Formats: sequence, structure tokens, C-alpha cells
Amino acid sequence: MSWLVALILLPLVGALAVVGLRNNDRAATLVALAVSVAELLLIVPTWLAYDPGGDRIQLATSVDWIPALGVHISFGVDGIALVMIAVIALLVPVVIGALNSTDRLPEGRSAGGFLSLVLVQEALTVAVFAATDVFLFYVLFEIMLVPMYFLIGFYGGPKRQYAAVKFFLYSFLGGLIMLASAIGAYVLAADELGEGTFDWATLVSVVSDAPLETQIWLFLGFFVAFAIKAPLVPFHTWLPDAAGQAPIAVTVLLVGVLDKVGTFGFLRYSLPMFPDASVQLAPLVLVLAVLGVIYGSILAAGQQDMKRFVAYVSIAHFGFIALGIFAFTPQAMVGSATYMLNHSLATGMLILVIGIVAARGTSTRISDYGGMFKLTPILGGMLLLAGMSTLSLPGTNSFVSEFLVLLGAFDSRPVYAIIATVGMVLAAAYVLWLYQRIMTGPVRGAALVDVTDGGAVPDATPAGGGTGTATAVAPEKTETRKAIRDLSGKEIAVLAPLVVLIVGLGFYPQPVLDTVTPSVEATLQAVQER
Repeated sequence: MSWLVALILLPLVGALAVVGLRNNDRAATLVALAVSVAELLLIVPTWLAYDPGGDRIQLATSVDWIPALGVHISFGVDGIALVMIAVIALLVPVVIGALNSTDRLPEGRSAGGFLSLVLVQEALTVAVFAATDVFLFYVLFEIMLVPMYFLIGFYGGPKRQYAAVKFFLYSFLGGLIMLASAIGAYVLAADELGEGTFDWATLVSVVSDAPLETQIWLFLGFFVAFAIKAPLVPFHTWLPDAAGQAPIAVTVLLVGVLDKVGTFGFLRYSLPMFPDASVQLAPLVLVLAVLGVIYGSILAAGQQDMKRFVAYVSIAHFGFIALGIFAFTPQAMVGSATYMLNHSLATGMLILVIGIVAARGTSTRISDYGGMFKLTPILGGMLLLAGMSTLSLPGTNSFVSEFLVLLGAFDSRPVYAIIATVGMVLAAAYVLWLYQRIMTGPVRGAALVDVTDGGAVPDATPAGGGTGTATAVAPEKTETRKAIRDLSGKEIAVLAPLVVLIVGLGFYPQPVLDTVTPSVEATLQAVQER
């Protein structure tokens, strides 16, 4: 059994164990956490077994699935896939560890059911990044929507059913369009080789020699699916609704990892299989990319809901990733590949911190908060760090990625790079605006939520106005509303891995760069040889 197969099977086995504990939330949480930590530990030998200087696809395993159609259950990773598998293995135990601090499950819903779906989602996402058979990739691309649909639809906010259905239909439709293109590639291989195949490496060698018009039509099928998943403007409208209604733990996985399947698809499938079409249609994609950067940034600055704020920030960041991919320079493409990882870390931490704030204040509206840094300095520091990484401040992990994207894009597409730099300025504005509204000024609003028998909060402003101590009058006694508490030791420990990686990769990104660069060079070579 290969390391990849073990990484896929372990969460599935864990999900079966956890769902059997759906009547015992504490036991289910402990088992799910243990399984997710074991999955993270498995990444270590997997990473060590991968040789960046070796073949493009490594740790490969394959068994026949539908021999008559040339379909196999085939897995393998390149450097980009390995990095994305590692980041989901990190985020799942983090969100499980933070679950009690970020989410309150709806009445009647068990933690066992929720966590079993999270583990199934983890297994399917790992499998999607590792798939090397195009038909298998399509199947997993569609199946992975199912646990996410239930996670949003069963455990989300008041409009969860609408958000879940919209998310599912958008992505499912994109997958069907991709299937049509995959079948077209299969027919081309059958004409060229005498028998059809969905093997990725074989299709790359065959389809890349197809006429330009044929490549364009097949490219568009994959592009629509990946543009919806990423998402790129104008295919983005499902994300703010899904992120706004999903539980915090689910939003971390949705925005932090699941969306990366789209940008990963550009690198793994679109460019190598359809190099001529990729070059021909690059201006169109670049227009959508810079439009997403500006549009997402402006909309983020105007949001009143913290979760929708993160969704629009991510739309802007996906514009940067697409810009780097379709600039077709080594620096820009390496920047995009590392941006996928760094966005997952920065946004994952930002969402978790926002989730802790919202759980304590029982509101996701930015205007309901104020002055929290006076009462929760550690929480305020975590929000500041996540925000600085989000705006790509030098010394944080995202800076290197964004710098490489803009540097490489300027060499080949200077106009698009210059427009995209406006997004950097807007990022500083909307991140600082968020921090200022929540953490600075007088203590007010949702910062005063815990009802106790005493303990006034100095320099506090009640939600309804005025100064002094906010009181709630009950029939028998008068109680004082106490300010929300700062991070506990457990919460600091849960966020610590993200803090270490954000700072560590900010000053020493070389391990990640060494891992993804050979895969990026192989992809770029396939395009430049045309």
C-alpha cells in the first residue's frame, strides 16, 4: 500500500468510527482529532519519500477499474499536489481542535455526524489532488461536493439550504461540462492510439498535438469547471453565500482547500493538455483575473459580515493566482503555486480567529464590535497577524508568493501586473478597516456578552449607546454584562501551528519553493515548447 492510499483510507476509516459515536459528542471529537493528527503524521514519510528532482509524478499506484474503457484508479503526486495534500492534513486537526471555540452546531445535530463528514471531505480532497486518471479525477471532483453540501445544508446558518444548493449546482454543472471535454480527449486518444484512455500522461502527449480549434473547445470545458471551483469572476457568486452560511470549520476547508482544486486544475490539466489553447486564451483569463482582484477587493471593503468579507478577499486572491499561472513565466507560476499554500494558511487562520470572535460575541456583523483589543489582547494579536499575512506584509508567508506573481507577470504582462498592484493597496485598506472596527476604539456592542453577578468593564460603551457599565434588568436581580474573555491556552495551542508557518515561511520559504519549482518548470516547459 502506497503512502497516498493510506492518506486516503485513514480518514474514511476514521469517519466510520466517528459516525458510530454520534450519541457521544466528546468521544466523537476525540476520535476525529486523533485520526486527523495521525493523518498529519503520515504526511512526514510521504514528504520524505518525494524527490523534488525526480519524475513529475511520484508515489504512483494504479489498479484497473473499468478496463474496457481504459479507466484506472490511479494516484500519484507532483510537488504542487503534495503541498496541497499537506495543507489539508494540517487544517483538519486545527479546525477540529477549535470546533468548540468557533461553532455551535444546530439543535439536534451531533458532533459525530458533523466530524464524520469532515473526515470524508478530507479523504476525497486528498484523492482529488492525487488522482492521475482524468475520469477518476472527474468522479472525485463531483463526489467531493456531497459531504460539503451536507456540511453546509445541515449545520450552516439560517439560509443554509439556499447556500448549499447553489454551491452544489454551480460546481456540479461545471463538472458535467468538464466531463464532456474529458470524453472529447478520450476520443482523440482512441483515434490516435487505436484505443481510448483516460491516463493523464498519455492524454497530455496526445491531446497537446491536436489542432488549435479542437484544443480551444476542450480547454473551455475544463476551464469553466475550474473557474467555478476557484472561483474566478464572474463564476464566483456561490462563494459568498456558501462561506457566509457554512460553519466556521467548514468555511476554513471550503475557502482554504476545496477552492484550490480549481487553480490546481489549471496547472495539472489545462496547461499541459491544451498548451496552444492556453496561450491563445490567456488574455481572456488575465482579464478575468485582474477583474477579480479589483472587484473582490472593493466588495470586501464594503462588507458588513465578517464571513462574507473573507469570501470576497479570497476572490481577490484567486485573481492573483490566476494572473501568475497565465503569465507563463517561471517566477509568476512558482508564485501562484506557493500562493495556493500561503492563502490556505493565512485565510484559514483569519477565518478561525473571526470564528472565535463571532462565537464569543454571538454575531458576525463587524459593526457589532469595538475595542476588543483592550479586553482580548492575544486574540487581537492573532487577528492582526492573520490580517498582515492576508495583505502580504513582508515577513509573512504570503509576501513571497505575491511578490513573485507580480514580478513574473510584469515581465510578460506588464499592464495586467500594474492593474493588479492596485489590489495590494486595497488589501491594506480593507484589512486595516476590519481590524480597526473590531479591535480599536471604546469597548462596545457584542464585546459585552457574558452575564455575571458583577464586574463592570471600564471604558465600556453599551450596544445602545452611552458610557459606563451595560446592565440587563431581570425580574429578581440586576446583572452586569461582562466583557468577553481572551484566548485560552487550548485555543492558543490550536492556532500555534498556523502562526509558526505564517512567520516561518515568511522568512524561510525555500522548502516549499524547492518542492513546487520542478513541477512548475515541467508545466511551463510543456507550454513553451509549443
